[in-house]
Amino acid sequence: MRITVIEHEAEAGLGYLGEWLGPACDVVRPYLGEEIPARPADGLIVLGGAAAAWEDERSPWQPATRDLLRRAVDESTPTLAICLGAQLLTLACGGTVERGTNGLEVGVREVVALPAAADDPLLAGIGTAVAVQYHQDTMTRLPDGAVPLMTGAQYPNQAYRLGAAAWAVQFHPEATPEIFTSWTSGSGLDAAEELNAEVKAAESALVATWRPVAEAFAEVIRASGRA
Repeated sequence: MRITVIEHEAEAGLGYLGEWLGPACDVVRPYLGEEIPARPADGLIVLGGAAAAWEDERSPWQPATRDLLRRAVDESTPTLAICLGAQLLTLACGGTVERGTNGLEVGVREVVALPAAADDPLLAGIGTAVAVQYHQDTMTRLPDGAVPLMTGAQYPNQAYRLGAAAWAVQFHPEATPEIFTSWTSGSGLDAAEELNAEVKAAESALVATWRPVAEAFAEVIRASGRA
């Protein structure tokens, strides 16, 4: 089983997912000049980053990444798109992403499962959970056919499924306390130290919630017959 991973910047790597999914991940780093593949391997993960999903001049590989995500959806390649990745998937498939009007969502925040999550292959059984957040851009209109799976108080579109095997999550299931601290360092956030401590204190809950989701994603890839 091989999973193509698109990493937009060194500070936004696989984190927990690297541990949970192991050496199956082939990381592509376009910010180092590596080319976005025309097709993913057996599965696809697209990670987060600081650029907006429409800022192609800032991250010139984003059009190719959107093409890759669109192809993955069309070909039912198991896909997990995280934060910026989720927003790129949304744009690629006809939805809308905009600068959010409710301010920066950052730190450990509650996400709540919607009814459709009850039998979802990845998110079934989660109910209400905590997740790491760091975004202000938001998915304001989901692609046609998207199934909303999770919501939140500050921004409602927190997770959805599209097609047979593509998932978008606005939050960061991969973010370790160390990764989150690297994001807040030098950010100018007044409450950075408190936010860092909050994420560290939630570490066991984060692992308990999101590790099974990663394992379920790997199982979806295996069951797809691609691996």
